[in-house]
Amino acid sequence: MRIPTQEEIARRTERYEGKRIELIIMPGDPHPIEPGTKGTCEMTDGMGQLMMKWDDGRTLSLIPGVDKFKVVDEEHND
Repeated sequence: MRIPTQEEIARRTERYEGKRIELIIMPGDPHPIEPGTKGTCEMTDGMGQLMMKWDDGRTLSLIPGVDKFKVVDEEHND
């Protein structure tokens, strides 16, 4: 994994911090979060990973460019 620049980390922070995210797939992790699980991005660390608080109680981070996920708009989901 390439270390992101400070500018890339700032963009990730702006784009994801405080947002609801749904996991599509977390490849290569021995104990991945289940696909379809939703959570909230609490912060972006110095390596550009998204520090997550998942609805199932877990706190496993997302790695942009490795893990697949999407921002979800909770207000429009029924």
